[in-house]
Amino acid sequence: MSLRQRARPQRGGAGSPPGEGEEEEEPFNIIPVHNLLADHPSLRYPEVRAVAAALRSVGDLRKPPYVRWHEDSMDLLDWLGIFFGFQRHNVRNQREHLVLHLANAQMRLQPPPDSIDSLDPSVLRRFRRKLLSNYSSWCSYLGLKSKIWIPESPRHASASASSSSSALRRELLYTSLYLLVWGESANLRFMPECICYIFHHMASELNHILEDYIDDNTGGPVIPSTCRENGFLTQVVTPIYDLVKREVDSSRNGTAPHSAWRNYDDINEYFWSRRCIHRLKWPFYLGSSFFVEKGKGRSVGKTGFVEQRSFWNVFRSFDRLWVLLILFLQASIIVAWEEKPYPWQALESRDVQVRVLTVFLTWAGLRLLQSVLDAGTQYSLVSRETLWLGVRMFLKCIVAIGWIIAFSVLYARIWLQKNSDRRWPGEPNRRVITFLEAAGVYVLPEVLALVLFVVPWIRNFLEETNWRIFYALTWWFQTRTFVGRGLREGLVDNIKYTLFWVAVLGSKFSFSYFLQIKPLVNPTKLVLRLENVEPKWHEFFSHTNRLAVGLLWLPVVLIYLMDLQIWYSIYSSFVGALVGLFSHLGEIRNTQQFKLRFQFFASAMQFNLMPEEQMFKEMGTLRNKFNNAIHRLKLRYGLGRPYKKLESNRVEATKFALIWNEIILMFREEDIVSDREVELLELPPNTWNIRVIRWPCLLLCNELLLALSQAKELGGEPDKLLWRKICKNEYRRCAVLEAYDSVKNLLPQIIKQRTEEHKIIKSLFDDIDDCIQFDKLTQMYKMTALPQIHAKLIVLLDLLNKPEKDMTKLVNVLQALYEIMIKDFPRVKKSMDQLRQEGLAPVRGATFDSSLLFENVIELPDEENATLFYRQVRRLHTILTSRDSMHNVPANLEARRRIAFFSNSLFMNMQRAPQVEKMMAFSVLTPYYNEEVLYTKEQLRTENEDGISTLFYLQKIYDDEWLNFLERMHREGMKDEKEVWSGKLRHLRRWASYRGQTLSRTVRGMMYYYKALLMLAYLDSASEMDIREGSLELASFTSSRRDGLVEDGNGSSRSPSMRRGSLSRASSSVSLFFKGHEYGTALMKFTYVVACQIYGQQKAKKDPRADDIFNLMKDNEALRVAYVDEVHTGRDGVEYYSVLVKVDPQTQKEVEIYRVRLPGPLKLGEGKPENQNHALIFTRGDAVQTIDMNQDNYFEEALKMRNLLEEYKSYYGIRKPTILGVREHVFTGSVSSLAWFMSAQETSFVTLGQRVLANPLKVRMHYGHPDVFDRFWFLTRGGISKASRVINISEDIFAGFNCTLRGGNVTHHEYIQVGKGRDVGLNQVSMFEAKVSSGNGEQVLSRDVYRLGHRLDFFRMLSFFYTTVGFYFNTMLVVLTVYTFLWGRLYLALSGFEDSMRNSNNNKAFGAILNQQFIIQLGLFTALPMIVENSLELGFLQAIWDFLTMQLQLASVFYTFSMGTKTHYFGRTILHGGAKYRATGRGFVVQHKSFAENYRLYARSHFVKAIELGIILTVYAAHSPIAKDTFVYIAMSISSWFLVVSWIMAPFVFNPSGFDWLKTVYDFDDFMNWIWYRGGVFTKADQSWETWWYEEQDHFRTTGLWGKLLEIILDVRYFFFQYGVVYQLGIAHGSTSIAVYLLSWIYVVAAVAIYIVMAYARDKYAATEHIYYRLIQCIVIVLPILVIVILLKFTHLKFIDLLTIQLAVVPTGWGFICIAQVLRPFLQSTVVWDTVVSLARLYDILFGIVIMAPVALLSWLPGFQSMQTRILFNEAFSRGLQISRILTGKKSNYD
Repeated sequence: MSLRQRARPQRGGAGSPPGEGEEEEEPFNIIPVHNLLADHPSLRYPEVRAVAAALRSVGDLRKPPYVRWHEDSMDLLDWLGIFFGFQRHNVRNQREHLVLHLANAQMRLQPPPDSIDSLDPSVLRRFRRKLLSNYSSWCSYLGLKSKIWIPESPRHASASASSSSSALRRELLYTSLYLLVWGESANLRFMPECICYIFHHMASELNHILEDYIDDNTGGPVIPSTCRENGFLTQVVTPIYDLVKREVDSSRNGTAPHSAWRNYDDINEYFWSRRCIHRLKWPFYLGSSFFVEKGKGRSVGKTGFVEQRSFWNVFRSFDRLWVLLILFLQASIIVAWEEKPYPWQALESRDVQVRVLTVFLTWAGLRLLQSVLDAGTQYSLVSRETLWLGVRMFLKCIVAIGWIIAFSVLYARIWLQKNSDRRWPGEPNRRVITFLEAAGVYVLPEVLALVLFVVPWIRNFLEETNWRIFYALTWWFQTRTFVGRGLREGLVDNIKYTLFWVAVLGSKFSFSYFLQIKPLVNPTKLVLRLENVEPKWHEFFSHTNRLAVGLLWLPVVLIYLMDLQIWYSIYSSFVGALVGLFSHLGEIRNTQQFKLRFQFFASAMQFNLMPEEQMFKEMGTLRNKFNNAIHRLKLRYGLGRPYKKLESNRVEATKFALIWNEIILMFREEDIVSDREVELLELPPNTWNIRVIRWPCLLLCNELLLALSQAKELGGEPDKLLWRKICKNEYRRCAVLEAYDSVKNLLPQIIKQRTEEHKIIKSLFDDIDDCIQFDKLTQMYKMTALPQIHAKLIVLLDLLNKPEKDMTKLVNVLQALYEIMIKDFPRVKKSMDQLRQEGLAPVRGATFDSSLLFENVIELPDEENATLFYRQVRRLHTILTSRDSMHNVPANLEARRRIAFFSNSLFMNMQRAPQVEKMMAFSVLTPYYNEEVLYTKEQLRTENEDGISTLFYLQKIYDDEWLNFLERMHREGMKDEKEVWSGKLRHLRRWASYRGQTLSRTVRGMMYYYKALLMLAYLDSASEMDIREGSLELASFTSSRRDGLVEDGNGSSRSPSMRRGSLSRASSSVSLFFKGHEYGTALMKFTYVVACQIYGQQKAKKDPRADDIFNLMKDNEALRVAYVDEVHTGRDGVEYYSVLVKVDPQTQKEVEIYRVRLPGPLKLGEGKPENQNHALIFTRGDAVQTIDMNQDNYFEEALKMRNLLEEYKSYYGIRKPTILGVREHVFTGSVSSLAWFMSAQETSFVTLGQRVLANPLKVRMHYGHPDVFDRFWFLTRGGISKASRVINISEDIFAGFNCTLRGGNVTHHEYIQVGKGRDVGLNQVSMFEAKVSSGNGEQVLSRDVYRLGHRLDFFRMLSFFYTTVGFYFNTMLVVLTVYTFLWGRLYLALSGFEDSMRNSNNNKAFGAILNQQFIIQLGLFTALPMIVENSLELGFLQAIWDFLTMQLQLASVFYTFSMGTKTHYFGRTILHGGAKYRATGRGFVVQHKSFAENYRLYARSHFVKAIELGIILTVYAAHSPIAKDTFVYIAMSISSWFLVVSWIMAPFVFNPSGFDWLKTVYDFDDFMNWIWYRGGVFTKADQSWETWWYEEQDHFRTTGLWGKLLEIILDVRYFFFQYGVVYQLGIAHGSTSIAVYLLSWIYVVAAVAIYIVMAYARDKYAATEHIYYRLIQCIVIVLPILVIVILLKFTHLKFIDLLTIQLAVVPTGWGFICIAQVLRPFLQSTVVWDTVVSLARLYDILFGIVIMAPVALLSWLPGFQSMQTRILFNEAFSRGLQISRILTGKKSNYD
C-alpha cells in the first residue's frame, strides 16, 4: 500500500459518505470535494487535498458583490461563478473536474514533488498550456494579444513565496474560467473559436478585476457584464444559441440547400477573422449583422466555404488527382497512337514528343475549369469585407485563360514553322525550346511544392508562422484558414508513403497503357477509317464514326479513372499483411500454438501488465528501451527459460495465476466455458507444497502417460538420462513432479495421523525421495511397475470423486497399492524384518497380513476443507487419466478466439504499464436514445410467423452457451429448467440480452474496465503475504462457489470470508481481498457516462427501459447516466437541463448529481453528436473512449487499457497521438451467412485497412467508435464529432477530419480490441449502407474534405481520397461502366456499326474492362484484404477455405447487390441531397420480410435498374450480329447478367423463407393490396403505394435547378429504345426514314388513349351502368385486334414485332413518368398528373410481376427452400443445419 495514503477506515461507497448528517450532504459524482473530511477512499490521496486547498486560496482577492462570501466553504470557482454569472451546478461540476484532473496529474508526476500536500506549479502550468493551446493559437492567428498574464518569478527571494502563490492562483483562475465557459456553452461547444472569443473577453474582464480597474461609467470597481444570476447563460450563450436555432429553422429540417443557411462551421469560422472583434464587441452587440436573420436586413452569409451540391465537388476537392489521370491518359493515347511495342520507342520521334506537349494545354484548361468552379460555387463568400477573395477568383480565371492562349499560340507556331521547313532541326526546335521555357515557368509552383514536400518542416514552419509576409506570399495559392496549417509529416513517414504510392501508380499506369489504351488504338483507327457504313436507322448527322469511337472509349476511360482503387486495394492488402507480421499478429492462432507459448505467457503478462519498479532517471532512456526490446525478443522466441524464474518467484507466479484465473472466471460468468472447462483452464494455487508451476490441466494432458512410457522404455538407464528425456518437455516435467507431489500429499491426508499406516506411507515416500536425491531411482525400483501404480491410483481417485464413498473399496485399493509398492516396485525384495526395520511394515507381531492394513484408519477431510481437497483430487485425476490432446478445449469458438488473441497480444509491442495510481484517467461515453436495454420476457417468448421465438433462436445459435447457462443456474439453486421463467427470469433476460446488441451488453463490457482497475490496483499495492494468503482463500471460495456452496446473492450459505461488499457490486472473486483504497483509485481513474437522452421522459412514462437503466446503475457503481430534462414553467414555458444521475450505493436510490440549464432544446443539428456533446461535460480524465450502443468489451482486454493510454506519451512521426485507434472484433458473424459476409468485410477494414492507413499512409481518421480521444485536446477544438444538420450525418468521421486539419495525429493499435455488432439482415445492412453512402455523398460537399484534399500533400491526398469518398465514387463508376458499355454496344448494334466493325480486333481492351468490372462486382477487391488478413490471423488454408465457403453461400451476390446500394444512395445524395439517418434496428434475422417491403426498399435502387439492364441485354442479343455467336455473347455479357440477377434475386435469396411457396402466394396478395390501397392523409408508406411513391420523390424537393436538369437529361435515355428498335421491325421493311420513328408514336399515343378511356369508363360506368362499361371494354379489345389483323395482311408486320414493340415503348412510358416526377411542381395542379400517377401504379405492378416471376418459379420447384435456408443461415457447411432445425423442428421446452 502506498505510503501516501492514510490509514484505512471502513470503506464508504462512491455515494454519500456514511455517518451522521448523511442526509444533509449534497450528492457528489466521484469525489466529495465539498467535504474533505468525509470517509471516502479517494480522499486518502494527499493530491486531492492539495488541489482542493489550492482552490480555497482566495486570499486577498476582491470579494464579489451582491453575495455573502463564506471563507470556509467557498473557493476560486465560487468566486468566478458569482462574478461571471455561472450556474451553481456548472461550478460544482467543473470543481470536481478540475480537482480530479490535477490530482491525477500530480499523482503521475515524476520525480514526485518535494511536498505532496501542496499543488505542484508545473502540473498546473502544463495543464493550463494544454487547455488554452487552441486559444493561444487563435490569438496568434488573429494577431491579438493573449489575455493570459502570469507574473514572472521575482529575483528577490523575499517576494518569491507571495509571487508564486499569486501566479498559481492566476493559473487556476484562467484554467477554471475556461472550464466554466466550456461547461456551460451547450451547443456552442461545437464552435471552439467562438468559445475562444468568449474566453478572450471574459479573461480580459478577469484581468480588470485582478488589477483593480475602475469602471469609467460608474466610477466603482469593474464588474463583469454577466455578473448576475445565470448571467453567462442569458447574456452570452443564449444569443448565439438563438442565432444557430434561427439558421437551423431556416434550413427547413435540412431540406434547404446548404448554401442558403449557416451551419455550426459557418458561425464558428466567423471568428477566424478580426472583424468579429470589431463587429460583435463585448458584451455582444445584438444589432450586428452577425445576429441578423437572412432576409431581414443586412446579414452575414456563409463564412469560409459554401457547400454547393454538384458532382464537380469530386473534381474541385481532388483536382490534383484528376489532373494527373487526365494528363497521363492524353499522353498515353498520343504515344500509343504510333503503335510501337514500347512507349519509349514511340517517344524517339520528335513529332510524338511535340504532340505530348499538348498536355500543357490540357493542364491549363483544367486549371481554368478549377478556377471557374471555385468562382461559381464560392461567389457568395465575396462581400465588402472579403473583396480580395473575389479579386483572386477573377484573376485566377484571367491567368488561366492567359496560359491557354499562350500555350496555344506557342504550340501553333511550332507546327507552322515545322510545316514550313519540313524538318525539325533549326527554327522549329528553337520554338519547341521556347514552349518548354514557358512550360517551365508554368510548373514553377509545382516544383516549389515538390521541394517543400522533400523538406516538410519548412512547409510546416511557413504555414504555422503567422507572419504577414508569408501570408502575402501564399495569398495566390490558397485562402488563409485557421485549420489545415502545418499538416506535413516527417521525412521518414514521407518516404514510406511515397514509396507505396510510387509502386501503386507505376503498376496502374503500366497496366493502363499496355492493357487498356494501347489495344484500343488499332480498332479506333479502323472505325475512323470505316466508309460506306449502312445505317439501320435515320441518321441525323453524317460521319458518325467519331461517335462510335467515343462509345468504344467511354467504358475504357471510366475503368481507367477508377482502377487505381483496385491497385490500392492490392498493395494495401500486402503492405498491411507485412505491417501485421512485423507487429507479430496471428502468431498464436489455436490451442496448439497457445500450449507451446503458455510457458512464456506468465513472464509476458508480468512484463506487460505489471508495473515496472524503476528509478525515474532510467525510465524512457535508450538503454531501458533496448533492454525492453531484448526482453520481448526472449519472450517471443522462447530464449532462456523464464518459467524457471517464475518458479523461484512465487509472488509473480501467484499474481499471474490471480489474473489468469480471473479471466477464466469472467469467461464462466459469460457462459462461454463450462465448469469442467474452468477446471481445465485455471491455474490452481499451490496448496500441497508442489515444487513446480501448476500449469492448467489443458497443457498437461497426456504428458504423464508419455512420461510413463518413456520410463518404461528407459527403465534400465541411469536416472539422469531418463530425467533429461522427460525434462525436454517443460509440461511433462511439471506433470511428473506435480503428480508425484500430489500423491505424496494426498495419501497422508486420507489416513489418520499417528497410525502405523501413516508412518508407513511417510517412510515409503522418504525412501523414494532419497533415491531421487542420489540418482538411484532406476537402480532401486522397477520402472515397469509404474503402470500398475498408475492404474491403482486412478481407481483410488475415482472412488474419492464419487458422491458416496465406499470405505471397503478404498481400503482394498490402498492395500493393493501397498502390495505393489512393497513387492513389485523394488528391484530387490526385502524380508519382513527389513521392512519393519525401515518402517515399511507394521510392528504387529511375528506374522504380517497386508489385508489388515488401512482398516479403520481412512479419514476423509471435514466439510471446511473438503471443497479444496476434492478440487485437487479432480485435478490429479485429470492429469493421470487425460489421453487426448484437448485441442477442443474450450469448445466455444469465441472463448478460443479470445484466449488466442489475448495471449498473442502479450507478445506484441506495447507500452509498459504504470501503476494504476500513476496511469492516465479516462472515461467512456456511450450515446443512447431508445434502443433495447434488456430484452423483456414478452420479447423472448413472442413467436414469429414460423413459430420461432427469439429465445429459441438464441438457444440454437448459442447451444453450448445455453447449456453452460443452465449449468450455472443449477449451481445457483435452480431445481427445474422451467424455473428460468420465474425465479431466474432476470438471469435469463440478461443471458439473452448479452447475445444481442443491447445497452446492457455494452455496459457490462465497459464496466470490465472498472473491474480490471480494481484488480490491478490491488495487485499493485498488495504485499507478498496478502497475495499468498489471498490466493489460497480465493481457491477455496471459488471452488465452493462452483460446487454450489456459496450463493451469488445474499443466501444463507455465504462464506464468512466474503468480508467486503456483495459480489453483485464487484462481480469479481478477487474483490474479497480488497482493502478499500482500490475503489477510490479505480473511481478516480475511470468513469462511464451513458448519454440516455430521453431517460427523463422514459421515467415519466413508466417505460420499462427506465427501470432497466436504473438497475444498470444500481449494479455498476462507476456508471453515470446523463439525460436532458424538460421542465415546464407556466403555460408554454419549457426549460431544458443537462442532468447527471447515479445510484447511491448506501440507499440504493437514484440521486441527481448535477443539473446544468441549457439555453433551449438540445437538438439543433444531428441527434447523436448533440447527445454526445451534452454529456461530454460530465466525463473525466485525460482521455475519452467513444463507444456505440452496439459494442462490447472483454475483461482480458480491459487489463491492457493502461498500456494503451501510455501511447499518448510517445511520438508517432513528428507528433504525439491525439486519437488512439483501437481494433474491433465483429461479434455478430455467427448469426447468419449474411452477417458473416458483413463481419468479414468489416473485420478486414477495421484491422488491415486501418493498420495501413495509420502506417505507412498516415491518413487514418476516426471511422469507428472504440477510438480513444485525447480529451482536453478535443474539448478545446470542437468536441468528438460534428453536428451540423445533414452535412454531418456521418458525424463520427468528421472528428477525424477535424483532428487532422487541426494538426492532430491518429494512430492504430492492435494489441487491444473491443467487440462490435453489425447488422445481420439484408434490409438492415442495406439501410446501414444507404446511411453511410449518403453520408459520404454529403462529405463530398463538405469544407473538411475540400480542405484535406488541398492541404494534404499529394500522396496523403491520394490515400485520403481512396479510403473515404473515393471508394464510393469509384464504386459508382463501376456501375456507370456497365451502363456505358451496354448502352454503347446497343448503339453500335442498332445503328449498324457492329456489322462493319465485326472484323476489328478490339477484344483485348474490352476483355480488360470486363474482367476488372467483374472482379469488382464479385467483391474480389473487397475480398482480397479479407483473405490476406485471415491468412495472417487464421492461416492461409483456413482463409482460402473461408473464402470458398463464402462463394458457395453466394457472397458475390451480396457484394454485387451492396455495390448497387452504395451507388444509388451516393449518387442520389450528391445530385439531389436527401441524406437522412436511417434506424436499421439491431434485431435477429429470423423474420421473413414480405415482398411488398422488399419492393419498397429496393424498387428504385436495384429492381428498376436491373430491369433496364436486362432489357438492354435482351434487345442486344436479338439485334446484334456479334451476339449470334453464343460464346462471344456470353463472354461479353456474363458479368452484366450476373449483376442483373444479383440485383433482382438478392433480397429473396437472403430473406428467411424467401422461397416458401405459401409465403410467396401470400406476399403477392399483400403486394397487390398495397398497390391498390388508396389511403388517406395520415397513411404510411408501408400501407399505401401512393404514399410510398410520393415519398420516393422527396429528394426532388431538396435538389436545385442543375440537379433537375441533369435528372431530365439522364431520363432521356429511355426514349432511345423506341428509336432504335422501331427500325428493326418487319413493318419498317428496311426503311431509315424519320417517318418510321414518328409513326411509332401512334402506338404510344394509342396505348395511353386506351388506358385513359378504360380508366374513364371504369370510373363512370363500372358501378352504375355496367352494360356500357362492358361495351367499351369490347370495343377497346376488338378494335386493336382488327388493326393488327389488317397490318399483318397488308404490311410487312410480323407477329414477333408485337412483342418487340413492347420492349421499345415500355421504357418510353417510364421515361415520361420519370420526367413528370421532376416537373411535378408544374404538373401536379393539372389533369395530366392523375394520368401520370395511374400509369406509375401500372408500371410498378408490371415491375412487381417481373420481379415476382423468378421468385415464384423457384418457390414452386422442390428443394430450393431448404437450399436457401442452408445458404442463408449456416456460417459454414461443417456447422450443420442448425437453423433448419429452428424452422422445421420442435420448439423449446422452456417457451
